[in-house]
Formats: sequence, C-alpha cells, structure tokens
Amino acid sequence: MKKEDFKTPQCKKFSGYKPCIEYTNCLEDGCKLDTSENRIGKKILILSLDALGNVLLNTSILKSLKEKYSESTIYWITQENAKNILYHNPYVDNLFGWNDENRMILRNIEFDLLMNSDKSVYACAFANEVNAKQKLGFLLNKDGKIIPANESAMYNYRMGIDDKLKFRENKKTGSQIIHETFELSYNRDEYIYNFTEEEKSLLNDYKVQIKHDPDKIYVGFNTGCSKLFPNKKMTFEQHVKLINELLKTKNIRIVLLGGKEDTERNLDIYESFDKKTQKEILYTPTNLGIRNGACFMNICDVVITGDSFGMHLAIALKKYVIAWFGLSCWTEIDLFDHGEKLIPENLSCAPCWKKTCPHNLECIDMIDLNRICDLVKKYMLMKFVSNYK
Repeated sequence: MKKEDFKTPQCKKFSGYKPCIEYTNCLEDGCKLDTSENRIGKKILILSLDALGNVLLNTSILKSLKEKYSESTIYWITQENAKNILYHNPYVDNLFGWNDENRMILRNIEFDLLMNSDKSVYACAFANEVNAKQKLGFLLNKDGKIIPANESAMYNYRMGIDDKLKFRENKKTGSQIIHETFELSYNRDEYIYNFTEEEKSLLNDYKVQIKHDPDKIYVGFNTGCSKLFPNKKMTFEQHVKLINELLKTKNIRIVLLGGKEDTERNLDIYESFDKKTQKEILYTPTNLGIRNGACFMNICDVVITGDSFGMHLAIALKKYVIAWFGLSCWTEIDLFDHGEKLIPENLSCAPCWKKTCPHNLECIDMIDLNRICDLVKKYMLMKFVSNYK
C-alpha cells in the first residue's frame, strides 16, 4: 500500500500502532468492527476538572449527549484525583488526566465539539487552545477574563457573578443548568457511576465479613467534607447524639463513611461508644480511595450527609439520601426522588458559600436531628411495605 492510498479507518478501536484484531489487516481487508457503536462519528471533548462532586454531577449529561450525537466518540479530561469517578463509564470512550502529556495529545486532535463546564482560568485557557469546530461553556478573553462561549451558557455564567440570582432567585438544579449550558435536552437523567466486576466481588466479600443482614437497615453517616469548606459537616456531638437516637430503633446498623481526611474524626466517633454499642457500628476503611469507598457506601440503605462529594456519590448510587444544607445552595441539588433535603428555615444568611462564619454557625445548630430520625423511620416503613408487597 502506498501512502497516497492510505486512509485511516474511522473506527474507535484503530490506534495506528497495532492490529485491532490479531492477524487482521484492516487497512487491506477492511474494518471488521464497523458498527455504529464503533464508528468515531462526532469527536466531543468534555472539560470538567474541579470539585469531585461537580465531576460526578456532570455525568448526568452523558445520556442526553449520546442521544443527540448517537455516532460519537466522547473524550473527557479531568483532574487526576477525579479520574476514578469516571472509570467503567459506558459513555466515556477516552479518559485523560490533567497533565502536560495529555493536554499535548488533546491539542493535536481536531474535535467537532468542546464542552467546558469549569469557570476557572486554567480550564478556560486550555479550552481556548483546543482545536474544535464548536465550543460551549466557558472560555478566556484577551484580557484573561472568563467569558461565556455561547448564548446558552449565559445563565450559568451569571450564577457565578450575581449573588441575588444564585442565592435567592435560582430554582434550577445544577444538572439542569449544565444541560442548558451545553444545549442538551434536559430529561432529569441521573448521575452515572458503575462498579467493575472486581468491585462487586469485593463488596460481596465485605458483606460476608461483616455478616450483612438484609433484614436490617444500614444507615450511613458521611461525616466529613472537603477542607476547602470545613463548615459543611455536623459537629462531633451532633453525630454522637444522632447515632445514639437511631440505635434505639431495632434493626438499624450504623456505617461510618469518609475519606482519608475523616479517619481521625470517624475513629473518635466510633470510640465514643461503649463496646456493646460498637457492635452495631461499622467503621469502614477511609484510606482505600474513592472506588473502594463507594463499595462501602453501597452497603447502606440510607446515607445522612452534608453537601459534599459523599452526598453526590450517594445520589449516584441511588441511596435514600438525607441531605442537610447550610452554607451551600440546596436548590441546585437534585436527589432524584431518592430522599429528603433539610434546609435552614428563615435564616437570612443562608446560603452564603462563606469559608468562615460570622454568625456562630447557626445553620449547623439548626440541623433538625429529630427530623432526620423520623425520616430514617419513614424509610424503614416504606421498605417494609415494599417487601411485604
């Protein structure tokens, strides 16, 4: 074959490095994997880097994106610590971590569409550099300022610079807003998070280890939050009091959940109980990463949480989520009818998104622990009725 006769197969499996199928020369014999699913079609790059919860929320666009562009190849670049969220996602064809090598590769691909969800200078600067026929979301102008790339991104853009809109007027969820930003049909599709077969096996082994009882209700406590906003978690005393109250109800087991930053806190909570009570509390490992943490959370029927990545993960796993809010915007969160939101009523300073509180954390003090107990019991009743049917 001469170079002038060479034509790259429009197939996702073809790398130009080795055969797609052993001892098959697709350049001479034709593509053996020529199906709609394998054709490159539209090349789409999603740029979603920051905040683990936002990356997980943004997976809700994938179904609508694939419906709009049925023949397409979806690339996604994100921070290295967020890549685990997107593993085993059936819609993402090529996953890249945020580093020099991957940015170099992506700059050399001609995309049909770029979708940048992040309003950060470095994300927008990279979006400017990407070779794409159409760009949606956010870019950087010649003065180094973040700007909307398309008309449909204006509402999302204004949410960042208009406190009245963000804190008082907005009624749209984050998922709806990002769909509109990217000019996609909004059908209230849920987040996408899938376990591997190995992870399912790990989960089953862990259930055997803890003598999992399907007749009991496992109530997870996502006890922490990111260090960036340290006031998105209950106090130590609130956790202990709530756990004590819940354990007064028969057939409840408590599961302590969290990441490596929550190790000491969870241990302190666990050790505050006597040996008898500790038998009803599972202190799950906090240092095994996001994927294993998701396996431990999947044991739970109910997850009690503040607005954090743990909340978004519980939503993705379709748990019954009891989410309480203070400084963050509860209207932007959709539990997809799997739970309840607790918001501070008649508190003029909330939401505020402040890293430090000038008002003695009233929103934390206002968390209705009795209401949370009632919601857990309501869930238990619903599950009992469902099982009886």
